[in-house]
Amino acid sequence: MNRLLAILCLITLNCFSQSNLKETYNLMPWPKSIEENNQRFVIDENLTVSIEGDAPKRVQHAVTSFLRRLSNRSGVFISEGFAMPLSENQQASIQISFKESAKLIIDDDESYQLDIQSNKVTLVAKTDVGAIRGLETLLQLLTNNDFEYYLPGVSISDAPRFVWRGLMIDVSRHFHPIDVIKRNLDAMASVKMNVFHWHLTDDQGFRIESKTYPKLHELASDGLYYTQEQIKEIVEYASMLGIRVIPEFDVPGHATAILTAYPELGSKPGATYKIERYAGVFDPTLDPTNEDVYVFLDKLFTEIAPLFPDSYFHIGGDENEGKHWDANEDIQQFKKDNNLATNHDLQTYFNIRLEKILNKLDKKLVGWDEIMTPNMPKTAIIHSWRGEHEGLAKGGTLIEAAKKGYNTILSNGFYIDRMESVVKHYQTEPIGNIDLTPEERKRILGGEVTMWSELVTPLTIDSRIWPRTAAIAERLWSQKTVTDVDNMLKRLEVINYRLEEVGITHIRNKDVILRNLSNNEDISALEILSNVCEPLKIYSRNEGGTEYKTFSPFTLFADACNVDAKDALKFKKAVTNYLNSPSEAHKTDIISLLEIWSKNHEAFQNIDKNPKIAPLETLSYNLSEVSKFLLKQLQKEKTSKKDLNTFKARIETLRQPFADVELVIVNDLEKLFEALK
Repeated sequence: MNRLLAILCLITLNCFSQSNLKETYNLMPWPKSIEENNQRFVIDENLTVSIEGDAPKRVQHAVTSFLRRLSNRSGVFISEGFAMPLSENQQASIQISFKESAKLIIDDDESYQLDIQSNKVTLVAKTDVGAIRGLETLLQLLTNNDFEYYLPGVSISDAPRFVWRGLMIDVSRHFHPIDVIKRNLDAMASVKMNVFHWHLTDDQGFRIESKTYPKLHELASDGLYYTQEQIKEIVEYASMLGIRVIPEFDVPGHATAILTAYPELGSKPGATYKIERYAGVFDPTLDPTNEDVYVFLDKLFTEIAPLFPDSYFHIGGDENEGKHWDANEDIQQFKKDNNLATNHDLQTYFNIRLEKILNKLDKKLVGWDEIMTPNMPKTAIIHSWRGEHEGLAKGGTLIEAAKKGYNTILSNGFYIDRMESVVKHYQTEPIGNIDLTPEERKRILGGEVTMWSELVTPLTIDSRIWPRTAAIAERLWSQKTVTDVDNMLKRLEVINYRLEEVGITHIRNKDVILRNLSNNEDISALEILSNVCEPLKIYSRNEGGTEYKTFSPFTLFADACNVDAKDALKFKKAVTNYLNSPSEAHKTDIISLLEIWSKNHEAFQNIDKNPKIAPLETLSYNLSEVSKFLLKQLQKEKTSKKDLNTFKARIETLRQPFADVELVIVNDLEKLFEALK
């Protein structure tokens, strides 16, 4: 009994210690274990890095990048800008060792151990990718006092919880050039993500060069596509970062672009097709009863698959409503002849044919969870995306797939294009408290962030992916017990601006959009508004997909606004604190924000009016007037019944959408009013 008590005490002390350390260090993802040793490794010009043995290109690249970022961040003129083999530099101040090069497969070991002493830093890993992950942790540890930059003395032992930690970028709805892809790969590596899922085809465009079927990129891309050499370049770039690249060719639905080039493969005889300009789910579908479709896909995949060394190939398979199948008498007869009772059965027939093609190419099939039908082979990976919003029971399809014997990955809860708070994504726990056998648990490989691009362009995509994706990366890397939201937000604030270091444009491009809105006049009033407004959520900005086309302007106020508007978060916290404890300090926090908003409309009016900012006039004016009223309430000035009624009317006005954004402080303004009343 005494021994059990001692063990429990040690566990409690360790948890308490880890909690304290999270307040000290802004690491994300949080490591498996970390201990302090009260030492300090000072960064100076004599810093050197050694790599044990013959270092592969991957680690050489990582060390060079590490040294540049370390030097740029600290301002130290480091004398030696590259790593050297250990045999040439036995006394290197940072010593890296690992046993083997990762194969970039699911079973790769990404663990590492890091030890920082006053005279030496050692980084030990089983694979080169593990060493890369450790170097990112080292950079996140860098701190400073008034006189020097240093690495605090810690010992870290770290490994990921899930083996699949991905980001999907849709380049079909809006094309994103290779520089956009590269900077997001760099950001992924900085938070230890390891799978880039490249959604290359959809109704709005076919984005890869095909020499076998050239009409695909000639007629179905608007001239915006990746050459095969560019594909190889991205795959190699990702490999250097320890990131696998998985392509997606979405079939049999979402096929408008394919059928624009080759209409004879469609399910509607004699139809002509053109690239879709709107968002949504459309009817054009490949004909699964046409043998030419399988010849086409066999030749296309045989050409394309070698560009992607990864074992997995995503075939989509989602959102096929089968309307063109239902209207085709020959397809209906085929179903009867082959005992296929439903369109799901027909799609399973199609998927099984596809799997055989991919198997011949040494590829394993991945598909969205619609492919999980009774006859689907267990070798397929089920990509779980549907949840309550799509009419499914709570929990979606992830656990169901694992229990049925499929490997599976989760995206339900990680759809960042829905413009929901980072807190919601962070609290999406893949497994929860569900009892699973060890075999079932192993089948849950991890998850993917999904960035659908109906409403994002290269100018805005970074602001929609980051920084929220860093928090999701932690959910997939760190231990299940790492759940403190306030602490996550504290650490994320630091990671947010560190993302600029690897080229992410999410902060600076906001000002680019605001200057465009104001015709390069003072943007401060617009910035103040943007800090309390967020784009409309869960696709309501583009209800039914019919407001915006792919070539519509995406340089509007809604594009400048981000989820988790920073001043809205401050105000919510200030109001909550005041309601819980109406102290003068908490009151002052509220007043400082209300005073900014009360004066802002005057500055807004100084901007020469134009049609882009005209829709914000009512928002700006009413926010200013509501803030003035609440300031009077806080100062206990008398207000008339007319003033109260006017306030309530203004609140109702502010509750409405403006220019595809919502003022997200309305509820907190109302809560404050009720408390003061």
